[in-house]
Amino acid sequence: MNEKIPVDRLSFEDALAELESIVRALETGQAKLADSIALYERGVALKQHCEAQLRTAQEKIEKITVAPNGAVATELFGTEES
Repeated sequence: MNEKIPVDRLSFEDALAELESIVRALETGQAKLADSIALYERGVALKQHCEAQLRTAQEKIEKITVAPNGAVATELFGTEES
């Protein structure tokens, strides 16, 4: 686990892998209570970090649109046409 690395410095992939590891560890129920609480807190932080990185990536994605006159343009992903 990357507990010594601050969550905000982890890549999406590393944070997700660590989160999956924490979930597996908590599911076994064999960790002591204090350790489980610490794992849970780290897991929450990792989840929030992953969600923030996904939101940032989504905001950067553009989609290609074709106007009725055939003109091609791009707009940010998720924007609604008027």
